[in-house]
Formats: sequence, structure tokens, C-alpha cells
Amino acid sequence: MAKKTERFSSAGRGNGLRALLEIKTGELIHSCEPYAFCIAKNSLKSTCQSCLSRGDGLLRCSQCKCTRYCSTQCQRQAWPEHKRECKCLKHLQPRVPTDSVRLAARIIFRLLSDPEPHPEESYPLAEHQSHLEDMSAEKRGGLTQLCSMLQLYLLQEVCDVSVLPGGLDLMGLLSRVTCNCFSISDGELQDIGVGLYPSMSLLNHDCQPNCVMVFVGKRLQLRAIRNIQPHEELTISYTDVLAPGQERQAHLQQQYHFLCQCQRCNREDSDSHMLAGDKTAWMIIRDALPHLEHLRTEHQWEELQKESQILLARHAHAVPDTNVYLLRLLDMAMDACISLDQYEAALEYGNRTLGPYRLHYAEPHPSWAVELFRVGKLQHYLGRLEEASNSFTQAYDVMKVTHGTEHPLFNEVSRKLTEVQAELRRT
Repeated sequence: MAKKTERFSSAGRGNGLRALLEIKTGELIHSCEPYAFCIAKNSLKSTCQSCLSRGDGLLRCSQCKCTRYCSTQCQRQAWPEHKRECKCLKHLQPRVPTDSVRLAARIIFRLLSDPEPHPEESYPLAEHQSHLEDMSAEKRGGLTQLCSMLQLYLLQEVCDVSVLPGGLDLMGLLSRVTCNCFSISDGELQDIGVGLYPSMSLLNHDCQPNCVMVFVGKRLQLRAIRNIQPHEELTISYTDVLAPGQERQAHLQQQYHFLCQCQRCNREDSDSHMLAGDKTAWMIIRDALPHLEHLRTEHQWEELQKESQILLARHAHAVPDTNVYLLRLLDMAMDACISLDQYEAALEYGNRTLGPYRLHYAEPHPSWAVELFRVGKLQHYLGRLEEASNSFTQAYDVMKVTHGTEHPLFNEVSRKLTEVQAELRRT
């Protein structure tokens, strides 16, 4: 990492990370394991605690009855990290603490067993921003409740948590966790865990970043999505780039305590396509999305399909597909149809998303690649070979930049593209 990047003081932004030499589009800048991580609460039953593979029928820890593993080998590999956590989870059965509490506990276990920072670590935990002074009374009150839960959770393993290595306390640790941890996603970009990657916490935000992060298991990979010059700051997006400016800024202010003033946020026409159409209609769709997301999380596919179709029928004439709220609705309708084996309808929705995705993602982006791959698989299954070849080719080109040629998802796209091209030659 030190050969390509360095920590520096970014004007008006605190610490930052910048390039020491020219970095090419698609280049792997940094790859690292987390200092600590945990599986997200809603993914505990479907995700291996060790390798983060997903599936049904995973082996359950016989003690805490909470964590799952895909094999006895993964269970053995995870035991050094899980053994103290196991007692804490067992003590609280059947309750399972929040992700932030379980991640903070894992950080504490590591601090207590190895209090000295790693010599290659450029951003020790104690130097991470806590933003406690910027938090509202309500948010500090929420942290206080989390501290109480953390103390209760740790009771079986750590009797005195008043002073932690590095001069940290529980409130300071939890505030650092909430402001600096990263969501860990699977190949389909679904969040399955949270982790602390200290050196990557140096990365500042931009709504038009020059880098993206993807994961292989819990290993984070940082890649350039355009050419980066020496001494240029490396940036990522802390929030969903497929969101209007006001929504992005509100999330950044609430979660990270700063007002984004990037070029995209200051451009007057930046939301013209994202918020196209009749405002009354797209606000109805926007307000329905949290409920629909809940249905998707709970795998209530028939209800999700029904409600999505009703909204699309009522408002699609007044709101174009480029509107980001309608676009999210199309994605949910496609998910529901795929899960209900209604592939023709799923492809109809998927095809409608491709133009808007291409419009909104000016730079190569993992989400654009995954959408192309999803639609390509539907086209292939339904025998639309020319269309599938085109979608897989585009996904291949984007993933070369965002994922790299060694990533498992890139290999899967490459295999599907080869398969479709072979079928086309036979026809």
C-alpha cells in the first residue's frame, strides 16, 4: 500500500489518502482483511461466519445456536474469533444484539488480545474520527443505549470495560464504529456484514469518486475507476450514488456529520433525470419503497410483486424509467418475478432498467455491471442469445475495471459469455 498511496491532511476534510504515482483505470490499489467484522443480523442464518458464502442448510454452532458455517473446516477456522463471542451470544439467547454492538465486541476482544497496532497500519483505531461533538442529543442517547447493551453482552467475557487499550472507552469506540465501518457485500452487492478496515477509513467521500470497493468474502479490494494522477486524492462514495442530491446529503449529514460540497452536489441540473416526471406521482412511489424493501427482505415475493405491479400501473405513465424511485421499483419487481419463476416478466422489467443505469452511471460501477449480468442471465435462459451476448459483453468490460480479472464474479461472467458465444456459433 505504501508504494502507491500515502496518508495526508486533506484541506477541510481531515485525514485523506492520495496517490504517490499514476494509477491506471481498473488498477488494484489496495487489498486487505478486516481488523474485525461480523455477519449482519438479517444474514446470520444464510451466511457462513468464516468464508461468507451463502446458502441453505448451513451448520449451526451447537453452543450459541446463532452463527452458521458451510463446513466443519470453516467452523474450525472461525473458532479463534468466535469462541469469546460464542459465550456472549449464548448468555443473551434468544436475543441477538445489533450489528454495531457485535462488531464493537469483536474489536474489544482483539484489542485485549493484541493491544499494539500493527506496524503497517497507517490509521490506528484511536485516531479514527468519533464525531461525538457533532452528534445530536438524540443520537448520543442512542449510543448510550448501545453502550448499555454492549456492557451486558460482554459480561460473560469482560468484567471491566471502563478503560480499553489505547485510551478508548465504550462510547468512543461505538461512535468510531458507526462512523468508520464498511458494509460487506456479496457478489450481487447485497449487504451481508459489517467490518472495520482502518486504513480504508482514511478514504474521503465524493459523489463522483475515482475509486470503488468490492469484496471477495470479507477481503476488501479498492480499485481505480479512472486514471488517477500523482498526489491526487483517492475518493469513494459513502452513500448510494443512484440517489438524488438532497437524499445523498441528508444521509451524509446524519451518518458522517458533514455537508457534501462536491461538484456533483453543486451542479444545478444534477438531479434532472433522477427526479424526472410528475412530482406527486414519484413521491408516492418513493414513500412506498421502505415497505417494499421490507417485503423483499422478508422474501414475501407474491405480495411484493402485487404491490409493485399496482404502483407501476398507476404511475409509470407519469414517471419515466430514468426516475430513480421508479428505477428502484423496477428492480424490486424484477426480483419478485425471478423468485416466482416468472422470467418473461422479470426480463421485461430488467430491460427497462438498462437505459437508466447506463445514464446514471457515467463511470464504471459495480452496480451497473451486476445489473447487466442479471439481465443477461434472464436473456440467456429465455434463449435471447444475441441480447445475452451483448449484456454479458458489457458486464465483462465494466467488471474488468470494477472487479478485476481475478474476482469470482468476473470469472462467472466470463464463463457465461463464452457459453453464449459458443451457442451462437452452433445456431
